[in-house]
Amino acid sequence: MRAAAAATAHFGRLDVVIANAGIGEAVVPMTDLTPDQWERAVDININGVWRTFTAALPHATKELGHPLAVSSLAAFVHAPLQGGYPASKAGVWAVCDTMGLEVAHTGVTVGSAHPTFFKTSLMDGVMAQPASMRIWNNHTGMWKLIPIETVVNQIVRGIERRAAHVAAPRRNQLVAYIPGTIQAAADRVQFRSKTVREALTAGQRTGTPSDAR
Repeated sequence: MRAAAAATAHFGRLDVVIANAGIGEAVVPMTDLTPDQWERAVDININGVWRTFTAALPHATKELGHPLAVSSLAAFVHAPLQGGYPASKAGVWAVCDTMGLEVAHTGVTVGSAHPTFFKTSLMDGVMAQPASMRIWNNHTGMWKLIPIETVVNQIVRGIERRAAHVAAPRRNQLVAYIPGTIQAAADRVQFRSKTVREALTAGQRTGTPSDAR
């Protein structure tokens, strides 16, 4: 909360906030992950987005802003031996879509970015593991690394367009679009703005969490 307030004070306003922090984990079967490894991936990759958005949203709402979180192509393409990463990145996608529905009536839009592999220190660690290189065909062909500038340019373009989903490179947009159509259909049929506002009001009245499992 203090960081968001400090950023607003420094810049005079807060239109865009990007939740970018993320980690991977050892390339092993999910059953071989330690509880600490699993929980750390979930805490940083999902909880970090939630913390960033909830802290920044009051400031971004005043400017009809556009919070965005960096998810991954792994939100849609779930590889073996990397269970915590795609699970948490799919969670980031869900957090963004859910929050976007909840704040749509305020004029705020929310986006998620889904880049493929690109050069980072995280990728250096992943590529140092033979199992990962085997899974991803030594990062050749469709799994080759793309320049970080491609990712940055696509994210900037997505923010300017207030896009709900951004793929990098653009040729992967179809991968994000196909599951997105299911969500879009649910938004249109069930999660209409009036319905969401009424549900938000009802939730504020009761203030009780759901016991659904």
